[in-house]
Amino acid sequence: MSLKRLCLKTGAEKRLRGGHLWIYSNEVDNQKTPIKSFTAGEQVVVESDRGKVLGIAYVNPNTLICGRLVSRDLDYKLDTSLLVHRLNVALSLREMCFSEPCYRLVYGDSDGLSGLVIDRFHDIFVVQVSTAGMEAVIDDIVAALNKVFKPEAILLRNDGKMREMEGLETYVEVVQGEIPELCPLIENGVSLLAPLQRGQKTGWFYDHRANRARMQQLVKGKRVLDLFSYVGGWGVQALAAGAEMASCVDASHFALDVARENARLNGKEDRFDPLHGDAFDICKALVAEKERYDVVIVDPPGFIQKKKDIRNGERAYARINNFAMRLLSREGVLVSASCSMHLQRESLVDIIRSNSRELDRNSQIFEQGHQGADHPLHPAIPETDYLKALFVRVLPVS
Repeated sequence: MSLKRLCLKTGAEKRLRGGHLWIYSNEVDNQKTPIKSFTAGEQVVVESDRGKVLGIAYVNPNTLICGRLVSRDLDYKLDTSLLVHRLNVALSLREMCFSEPCYRLVYGDSDGLSGLVIDRFHDIFVVQVSTAGMEAVIDDIVAALNKVFKPEAILLRNDGKMREMEGLETYVEVVQGEIPELCPLIENGVSLLAPLQRGQKTGWFYDHRANRARMQQLVKGKRVLDLFSYVGGWGVQALAAGAEMASCVDASHFALDVARENARLNGKEDRFDPLHGDAFDICKALVAEKERYDVVIVDPPGFIQKKKDIRNGERAYARINNFAMRLLSREGVLVSASCSMHLQRESLVDIIRSNSRELDRNSQIFEQGHQGADHPLHPAIPETDYLKALFVRVLPVS
């Protein structure tokens, strides 16, 4: 089937030629090809103002990012065949980097599949689609997964915030097999369980894998505080690495119940201390009680969702890191993380500096962490580089 053309304004192709995949609505030549003439999810041939073919994209005329390139070759539109190829390419990277089949298999733009995320838990796959273009080929995605992997089960977790912007309904659906209430996975040699249907996002956060591995080297015999613990990804791995105890703080009873189950799975339930409630309120109470921990982990949800939230978000990061430093024992270690793409790494460093000085302490950032290899960076798309983790020793003034 022939595809309609989408023509760009003069010079608008420069970013695409440089490797980027996105087309903004103000880059479309609406005289030649009115953007409103296309339907959401439709695939088109993208052309420069001079008629030079740039590739195939899917479009959504109702969004600021109105097009996303899926192929630079007109012989390959987004279908089962191309998806099989992209899945195999993505798989080769993960198999090169990981010994266990538990990882983010597809990370959107970085794997040439904008709007698609797939997490793998052994033979169970969780698919998250955030754009109309990917929603239009959802059956092809399932078919491609079956061709490459023959999954035991496939879950669609299509309930992300971006879907509303794309004009898509939200839903969670098991399209194949059966999904256990708690799904097994292995991370850094630790057996864990993830709530794929009831948990946050796809049920697990693989992006901090390397940072958790580094944390494991620092916690033997230590008292650990895990703020915003979710299901214990940090705290339980600390226990598995020999921590004396781990206090896990979360606002969700359900998340803490799963965290306890993860501690039990590793034979560490006696060292697991769940603290239910708002992390800021609990920190305030712990400070008042003069509690102290050798290692404090701050891995909050994204406090900055949009650029307009930067100032308030930075205040929230500063406040929680201030509490964390107050709760550290002498020469304790703070692991300060952020998943907010709009929070610059330099800003997080400055938050650490200013808080340590406010408390009349000295800080040493001895390591900086990033997202893992299953969340590769696209060199033309800065937005794919979002995760930050600072490993900080907080010292008394000498």
